[in-house]
Amino acid sequence: METHIITLTFQECSARYGLAPAAVHEFLQAGLLRPAPAPDTVIVDEPDDLSRLARLHQELDLAPEALDIILAMRQRLVRLQQALDRETFRARQLEGFLRGAGPLEEV
Repeated sequence: METHIITLTFQECSARYGLAPAAVHEFLQAGLLRPAPAPDTVIVDEPDDLSRLARLHQELDLAPEALDIILAMRQRLVRLQQALDRETFRARQLEGFLRGAGPLEEV
């Protein structure tokens, strides 16, 4: 999975995601976002995660600690899905090899 890192100001977080500066501060203190070197800016490792954070915060009014758990569970599910995809590919490849359909390839 490719990571896209961006830096946003608090104003950009507000304009793009509807997050108040107080919410961004809460996310920073909870470790959900990383502070950038410039004042009132944050580093976002995955822009999709910030839109998820904003949506969960705004629609469900969840505490930052709960958001952290939800994002961690989602990341774990994504990794599990990737592992399942690799293993499914490998099983199909082995089945093809056993049937004489071709050589094995590295994943």
